[in-house]
Amino acid sequence: MKSNRFYSKKQETKVAKNLGLKRTANSGATSFDKGDVKGEHILIECKTLTKPQKSHSIKKEWIDKNKEEAFSRGKRFSVLAFDFGDGNNYYILNEMDFKELYSAWVELYGEE
Repeated sequence: MKSNRFYSKKQETKVAKNLGLKRTANSGATSFDKGDVKGEHILIECKTLTKPQKSHSIKKEWIDKNKEEAFSRGKRFSVLAFDFGDGNNYYILNEMDFKELYSAWVELYGEE
């Protein structure tokens, strides 16, 4: 059986590659570099399951901690990425950030 770390690293690598970002070395476990995936303006915390499931519990403390770490590193967005163990990623962000991203989308593509 493969370790949880194996599945976590696999998810982090996939998120980073799909978004054109960098995976944080040692999964952000050092005091000077936090989060699992990062870019100039974003810090992403990844949570994965080791086998496919129909639900995934999300803890508010994960979101709050990532928001604090993003702020302390000058990142504009903090996002929680999770999957159901099936390799498909989903992203959670707060309403203010979602509204900002959606407004940018509407400005670029219009509302229809």
